[in-house]
Amino acid sequence: MEMSEEIATTAGWREFGDDALSPPLRAALGVFARHGYHGASIRMIAEAAGLSVPGLYHHYRSKQAILAALVDTAMAEMLANTAAAADDAGDDPVTRFENVVECLARFHMARRDQAFVASTEMRSMEPEVRAHHVGQRDAQQEMIEDAIRAGVDSGDFACEFPEDAARAIASLCVSIANWYRPDGPLSADDVVCRHVEFARRLVGAAAR
Repeated sequence: MEMSEEIATTAGWREFGDDALSPPLRAALGVFARHGYHGASIRMIAEAAGLSVPGLYHHYRSKQAILAALVDTAMAEMLANTAAAADDAGDDPVTRFENVVECLARFHMARRDQAFVASTEMRSMEPEVRAHHVGQRDAQQEMIEDAIRAGVDSGDFACEFPEDAARAIASLCVSIANWYRPDGPLSADDVVCRHVEFARRLVGAAAR
């Protein structure tokens, strides 16, 4: 599949509209992104959500429960969209791989704060919450790795270490959330095109 600088965004998995967060979670996202988990208080989150502290506790029993719900919501969206991106490719392993990478890049641009909090606050997660989050990350990693292996099996990729390549590609996409800005010099489509090309080189795809 040859990707142009103008990428059609008609497929549903390419679209990240409203984040579907509840008001308390949206408020918590802003507070966590600005102050970090340990710098945030329940009172700060409640005030940002326009709730009393007891009112916030009516929705979530603790600050940890808020973090868990916030991260789980983001990861569930990413996994669902990535699975849809892979399915949208049909039987073409190269398109499958490029769709998966594109989806990850678009997610980390559209959900910058969610991605940032999920990445930086693993240290703040209690063991059960962390284990669930790691399981979601592993599922995402597996989708990338499976796409690479399919390309290797078809002869389209020359990649000796699919697991390592998948890890590198995941890190590449995650880093987008740290620097991308909608008003920056690169459009979302520019970022996608460049990162898909980086990913192609990592898996030894044939030059276009």
